Amino acid sequence: MAKFFIDRPIFAWVISIFIIAAGIFGIKSLPVSQYPSVAAPNITLRATYPGASAQVMEDSVLSVIERNMNGVEGLDYMSTSADSSGSGSVSLTFTPETDEDLAQVEVQNKLSEVLSMLPATVQQYGVTVSKARSNFLMIVMLSSDVQSTEEMNDYAQRNIVPELQRIDGVGKVQLFGAQRAMRIWVDPKKLQNYNLSFADVGSALSAQNIQISAGSIGSLPAVQGQTVTATVTAQGQLSTAEEFGNVILRANTDGSNVYLKDVAKVGLGMEDYSSSTRLNGVNTTGMAVMLSNSGNAMATAKAVKERMATLEKYFPQGMSWKTPYDTSKFVEISIEKVIHTLIEAMVLVFVVMYLFLQNIRYTLIPTIVVPISLLGGFAFISYMGMSINVLTMFAMVLVIGIVVDDAIVVVENVERIMAGEGLPPKAATKKAMGQISGAVIGITAVLMSVFVPLAMFSGATGNIYKQFALTMAASIAFSAFLALTLTPALCATMLKTIPKGHHEEKKGFFGWFNKKFDNWTHGYEGWVAKVLRKTLRMMVVYVGLAVVGVFLFTRLPTSFLPTEDQGFVMVSVQLPAGATKERTDATLAQVTQLAKSIPEIENIITVSGFSFSGSGQNMAMGFAILKDWNERTASGSDAVAVAGKLTGMMMGTLKDGFGIAVVPPPILELGNGSGLSINLQDRNNTGHTALLAKRNELIQKMRASGLFDPSTVRAGGLEDSPQLKIDINRAAAAAQGISFADIRTALASALSSSYVSDFPNQGRLQRVMVQADEDARMQPADILNLTVPNKSGVAVPLSTIATVSWENGTEQSVRFNGYPSMKLSASPATGVSTGQAMAAVQKMVDELGGGYSFEWGGQSREEAKGGSQTLILYGLAVAAVFLVLAALYESWSIPLAVILVIPLGLIGAAAGVTGRNLFEGLLGSVPSFANDIYFQVGFVTVMGLSAKNAILIIEFAKDLQAQGKSAVEAALEAARLRFRPIIMTSFAFILGVVPLYIAAGASSASQRAIGTTVFWGMLIGTLLSVFLVPLFYVVVRKFFKETAHEHEMAVRHASKAGITGSDDKQY
Repeated sequence: MAKFFIDRPIFAWVISIFIIAAGIFGIKSLPVSQYPSVAAPNITLRATYPGASAQVMEDSVLSVIERNMNGVEGLDYMSTSADSSGSGSVSLTFTPETDEDLAQVEVQNKLSEVLSMLPATVQQYGVTVSKARSNFLMIVMLSSDVQSTEEMNDYAQRNIVPELQRIDGVGKVQLFGAQRAMRIWVDPKKLQNYNLSFADVGSALSAQNIQISAGSIGSLPAVQGQTVTATVTAQGQLSTAEEFGNVILRANTDGSNVYLKDVAKVGLGMEDYSSSTRLNGVNTTGMAVMLSNSGNAMATAKAVKERMATLEKYFPQGMSWKTPYDTSKFVEISIEKVIHTLIEAMVLVFVVMYLFLQNIRYTLIPTIVVPISLLGGFAFISYMGMSINVLTMFAMVLVIGIVVDDAIVVVENVERIMAGEGLPPKAATKKAMGQISGAVIGITAVLMSVFVPLAMFSGATGNIYKQFALTMAASIAFSAFLALTLTPALCATMLKTIPKGHHEEKKGFFGWFNKKFDNWTHGYEGWVAKVLRKTLRMMVVYVGLAVVGVFLFTRLPTSFLPTEDQGFVMVSVQLPAGATKERTDATLAQVTQLAKSIPEIENIITVSGFSFSGSGQNMAMGFAILKDWNERTASGSDAVAVAGKLTGMMMGTLKDGFGIAVVPPPILELGNGSGLSINLQDRNNTGHTALLAKRNELIQKMRASGLFDPSTVRAGGLEDSPQLKIDINRAAAAAQGISFADIRTALASALSSSYVSDFPNQGRLQRVMVQADEDARMQPADILNLTVPNKSGVAVPLSTIATVSWENGTEQSVRFNGYPSMKLSASPATGVSTGQAMAAVQKMVDELGGGYSFEWGGQSREEAKGGSQTLILYGLAVAAVFLVLAALYESWSIPLAVILVIPLGLIGAAAGVTGRNLFEGLLGSVPSFANDIYFQVGFVTVMGLSAKNAILIIEFAKDLQAQGKSAVEAALEAARLRFRPIIMTSFAFILGVVPLYIAAGASSASQRAIGTTVFWGMLIGTLLSVFLVPLFYVVVRKFFKETAHEHEMAVRHASKAGITGSDDKQY
């Protein structure tokens, strides 16, 4: 193939131009994200049952839905949550390969089967089904000097939320607030005075606030001669507070009427008052935008901002918007940083190439070919439907040092032949390609065999491996193709004829460098000779090094992904059970002042009445937005430090509640906080009290173990709190002819907002809500003062048939995979890895006994899954390399000499990570490097490159031995001849990853993690392998004698490659 393109260089350029065009179009069309989509498809069902307790919500609504969802195809796990605010959800998570659209259809069908079994109120409010992720992409905030918060909430619900929900990629828009509603504030005393009940109010509103479709006159069929037709309208549905106030509750026999306004205050209000938002302490309207399962963060955030810019033109005077919380900013900056790293890596690689090749033309050819290989990789990414993300860009950075090697091998051999034999460029190129085409294909096959197994894993970890591996493999494949097409064409057309021995005539800096390198080569050759004279002793040394490498590897802390400074920290605030929203707002005002006192924090968003753990008046959350990374370069200004500082300040200041600040997880799709997420399960149904006791026991064990930061070990969700229990004397109620339906109506209408009907308001149907006036539902005695009608229609106080008492009750009910559950979260203590902490949790839960178990949630669940795949990953990579080499060399023994080099890379990678952790510890920083996904993909990369270096020596030694040299002579000469290209390509790669190693700012934790692994893995691995690979070859040849078939194949290969063992100028 190479000869064809040498003779037709334009053909080679045409193919390359097609690759360039495909790559450019691919880059423009590729979505941009921080990570590949790793979260499994999720569908959430939400129900509302105003006034219901958590237990009632679970028993009458969620358990009915949950039972019917078992058996949905592809369902992985299911969690349900109900709280005393009357809201509940069933979250269904599916296996990654599940089609989410088909899953949603099946879930809808399953829901429809049980919808009629749910309480009428729940059916009236509706059960929503959404495919949105649980985390927030961004929060759009409205502020105004003119409009009130109620007006802004209503405007957002009418004009903004629907617009944003129609954007492709948006799964849900959650308004922190509520739209307008017609509020009927009933005075129970006035009701009693008029001998009326809440049931009478509801019945009157339902009967008198209805749509009337009156028809028309003159409609067909009509009488002969009819000349007019007209639509008939009649006022049935009410629309103003005055009209509602004139609803007749009772018409008396004397002709007088009792109107709704006689017993209630009527006016426009909010549908719900449970949640509110503030930006830096100022009241605002907040809208949280959540991605759909398949949405792209960058594209969706851009579309949201563009839509808001369009909608802004129609805002009422004085209203403005901003997005202080926007996770896409970190994604954008992260990708920009990696692109800068990519450019820096290319520059450093080409500097190393020029240092060794010492000719601008020789350097220019790889400079042309390498970017085309990378563009080919982008074209493949686009074809596979992947995205430009941190993983694919890291692959591009690492692959530069690999793909440049193919071009160097070609240029180097052409130059060698021209200098050694005086052939013109075209003839020299043809001869060189005849010698090295097989080697290029073989090395490419070996390198690709390392990465391809990574693409076979499933789950979140598998998706990460896949994007990295396929990008590497594709770029390597394009590099090999160009090495056989464009590179020889360029060599034949761009290089000039040189006299023999030209490469030895360098003067100046290059002459000095060549002399120094020759001295190093001679010294190296002497050391290799000593190693080969002491094979047994050196193999013992090798075994010792391998043991050290394995020891360091097993001692590495384990983790899923490094914690990143994403530009914000999440704040969770919880007041004592039973605390009111007024107290919560006062505490949030304190939190705001504390956050504003920290220089690194730019904005603070607070939301009261809502948190990711649950809803309630005592719950709140916040987002502390940090200043730009460029403004936070001092030590202790990163997100982890800020979170710790804010947490400490809240613990020392807040008297009415508890607050904690945490950094978000590296992948927001996998949870709402870093650290561990635990679902403690009661598998024997021992009861809520027993489960609560075991949860508290587990918390105490975790805090006392020293393995966890005590301040972060906490229960998730709402704590049990004092509740008022109404005991109804059924006999007394029956004796007076009081129905339970009327009792239910009285309690639900008075103490919670009762949705009775709808009314038209500015082109939109909104709800009519009935509730007792605020001063009639503040004290326990107010409950007994409520009245219900008896069989004679007389209003009877509840006190005659019921009593009220205090008891401790459940504010939130949680189930995980059908079992009663309680959530816990924790972060490992300083110096403790998540892997160690997870193992400790497993042991502690086992010690609880009594049928208690647990399951991981969020990122912890994926880490637990991925941890079991690590050894399989390494094993597959080693096996793939061995099998490809066996096929390449037609030998089962030669591959062993290559495989033996892998522990040397492990020594470097593990020692580098350990050393950097120790160095950070000495500087007073928290060690941040671990055996995580970046370490794993980095080490696999080191495995491939180490194997490539070994092949360069072993293949040459094998060919020299086939020409009659002994194994020792062949290994020694091969080591000398291949020393220069190994050092050149290895240090080109090592310097190419230096920008990753020293990265700072956004996404620096990820860059440093993978950079540290490959930098030290290649540096130490290369320095050791150049001495030990010849030893491996000699030992393998000694213990595994060459068969006649292997010898025949080796002779053929050596003859085809032109290896005679007499050319000292080969490198």
